[in-house]
Amino acid sequence: MAAAPVAALVSAAAPLEVLQRVWGYESFRGEQADIVQTVIDGGDALVLMPTGGGKSLCYQLPALIREGTAVVVSPLIALMQDQVDALEQLGVRAAFLNSSLDLDQRRFIEQQLVAGELDLLYIAPERLQQVAPLFDRTKLSLFAIDEAHCVAQWGHDFRPEYLQLDELGRRWPEVPRIALTATATVDTRSEIVERLGLGEARQFVSSFDRPNIQYRIAPGAQARQALLKVIRDEHDGQAGIVYCLSRKSVEQTSAWLNEQGVEALPYHAGLSGEQRRRNQQRFLREEGIVVVATIAFGMGIDKPDVRFVAHLNLPKSVEGYYQETGRAGRDGAASTAWLAYGLQDVVQQRRMIDQGGGSPVRKRAQSQHLDAMLALCETVECRRVQLLRYFGQESTACGNCDTCLEPPPTFDATVAVQKLLSTIVRLARDYNQTFGAGHHIDVLLGRRTERVESRGHDQLSTFGIGRDVSEPTWRSIVRQLLASGIL
Repeated sequence: MAAAPVAALVSAAAPLEVLQRVWGYESFRGEQADIVQTVIDGGDALVLMPTGGGKSLCYQLPALIREGTAVVVSPLIALMQDQVDALEQLGVRAAFLNSSLDLDQRRFIEQQLVAGELDLLYIAPERLQQVAPLFDRTKLSLFAIDEAHCVAQWGHDFRPEYLQLDELGRRWPEVPRIALTATATVDTRSEIVERLGLGEARQFVSSFDRPNIQYRIAPGAQARQALLKVIRDEHDGQAGIVYCLSRKSVEQTSAWLNEQGVEALPYHAGLSGEQRRRNQQRFLREEGIVVVATIAFGMGIDKPDVRFVAHLNLPKSVEGYYQETGRAGRDGAASTAWLAYGLQDVVQQRRMIDQGGGSPVRKRAQSQHLDAMLALCETVECRRVQLLRYFGQESTACGNCDTCLEPPPTFDATVAVQKLLSTIVRLARDYNQTFGAGHHIDVLLGRRTERVESRGHDQLSTFGIGRDVSEPTWRSIVRQLLASGIL
């Protein structure tokens, strides 16, 4: 740590001078300067900025200029240590309070807080109630609420502990607040404002476009082999993240990639804390490591040269997909967001929603998230246009996504859809049962499988009337109908 606290040297300096002296950057990016000045002047701010856009600087810099300690509320317990270490290397007095500390460690940091010996304190939201009484004895410079979308009850990443954060504005109204997120639709943004009481806050909404990321979506069949080809042909020896839906799939995929000569490390909540920490550190510090993970991995990861993010399963929402793919190419260099998905992914996600907990309203919100993700996967228009439109941003065709580079063939499927819907209606009406898409396709193709014949479905009037359409095309039609909400 520096001999003299940085804050003591910069409290009266201009923001640009602090940026250059402490962080070594020559200039601010985008709206950073306006955001920083708003908070320094004591105003509230809501900041929507894509991953890699420099959100943390928007509260860290004002924390050094304003008198007192900045309190940063963050759900990223596993990454607080990394963030504090990075700040300490800059000479900033930083600490964190979360469940990883023992009693003596917590007491020491609490004493530092009250004594005014900290520039920034990172705190997990569930610890807020316990520590709040100490804030009354502390000179506070600002409150920063990171990952603010977690307050949105019907958003993609709701955290109930975030609902108590409206107390900050009521109990300490003189302390400016800055809420930050990398992903929020117009509706989610409104919910953040309402639940955090930020009606008077200035809103800073950066472009959600990451032009250096090439978005590609491929068929789900033989997904691992397709992934391996992407890695070998385009990103051999480069860092990447592969997302899987389950812990089992993470373990199997990482083992398989290693067998193919790709150095891959697993990461999921079932691993010990030490194993997760070790794998994360290797990914951050070594070259060319691939992490295979559940969505438990990635929030707050500051590795600029991740060259690809791949999904082997359909993400649950566009917000989640955007957040996860945004971990690629933070250095601005060309990167790939690759997703493999098939009909089984849709069926699995629907089943998880139907069988999961939560109210009917919650399930309806989850279904809407899935529908939007399906629409993105099945669009024949520019994928980037569809993605940005979801976040309320209009754009033109990018020329750098799969649908722009290789426009998918389209055809009038009216008759084919009529045949499919007729089969679905007959099976449901005459047999009082529902069947998977594969069974309907077998009937349309006239396949005399054991299941078809044992149920007498070869006697249906629609049996074999779809032989003029290939099975892959039938599956594509089903996906299109699911995405459009017809099925």
